[in-house]
Amino acid sequence: MTTTAPETQTVRTYKAHAHPAWRRVLVTREAAVIALLVIVIATAIASVPNFDSPLTVTYLLRDLAPILLIALPMTLIIITEEIDLSVASIVGLTSVMTGILTQAGWPFAIAAITAILVGTVAGFINGFLVTVVGLPSLAVTIGTLALFRGIAVGLLGTTAITEFPEYWTDLAKDNIPGTPIPGIMVPFAVLAIAFALVLHFTPFGRSLYAIGLNKEAAAFSGIDVGRTKFLLFMVSGTVSGFAGVYFTLLYSNARGDNATGMELSVIAAVLLGGVSIFGGRGALHGVIAGVLLIGTLGSALRLAGVTSDIINVITGVLLVLSVVSASFLAWLRSRRISAIGRKKGRSSTAPEPI
Repeated sequence: MTTTAPETQTVRTYKAHAHPAWRRVLVTREAAVIALLVIVIATAIASVPNFDSPLTVTYLLRDLAPILLIALPMTLIIITEEIDLSVASIVGLTSVMTGILTQAGWPFAIAAITAILVGTVAGFINGFLVTVVGLPSLAVTIGTLALFRGIAVGLLGTTAITEFPEYWTDLAKDNIPGTPIPGIMVPFAVLAIAFALVLHFTPFGRSLYAIGLNKEAAAFSGIDVGRTKFLLFMVSGTVSGFAGVYFTLLYSNARGDNATGMELSVIAAVLLGGVSIFGGRGALHGVIAGVLLIGTLGSALRLAGVTSDIINVITGVLLVLSVVSASFLAWLRSRRISAIGRKKGRSSTAPEPI
């Protein structure tokens, strides 16, 4: 009786640990993004006038701060194979709420906390529609992107609120004493460490990867997939609300169209940083490097006199290459696994020696 080789099936799993630790750390997409960031910084310092000035560093990090903040929860959401396109609209909505409540005479701290709670409610709405109603996150957040932006614009119209307490605007713009690093980097660093610890060193973080790899298997293993995703959308709304308050203070401007298009910058940076759009893969240090790479490249090119259109084209090419390279590497891995499976199958059907 002859036996046939079992059909091989490509299964998405955690990366193998057969390679040495140094290889698992250094030969990764995240390491490649970090290396590219170092190359861009070194090249810009050598060839772009004033790029290494403290003022350039300050303005670069100030402008990137909202993207860095929002990229933290966005990383976790995309790892679970979901997406949140409404984050920039939540920034705009919380900016408007901050301005309206401050103008109404509320103490700024109370106004800011209330605005952040509005962001949390917006995240609650996204989470409810995705996990309870069961709608696709792409469709839901496209809808709430328009909904939250429409509410923000409807509350203020074409007007803007520009009067905010000087203490708070100075706090948002001040640097860490003795450095060109903006003070907003302190809360960002705290949040980044917290998110990294949760994602990479806790059972909850491992559950996010499990959901992204195979949500049915994750559910059978005891993970509450719906509750986990619900929580991530609420956290995304809360952090986006905080980014909206900071955005308002940084530019002393509350408008309904604040941060329009920022969601694309966030998602581009997350994908460039090595997070798979299909879920189940990614690391926060790669995402942070991705945000810094896009921001540094754009800043250097602007200082060199390159137009915004060309900068957008270059950023788009980088993003496409990162996605294509990830898909190509995944295809190579699947081919290698299939070849190994066929080889083992042929070995198992070989006649035994007499």
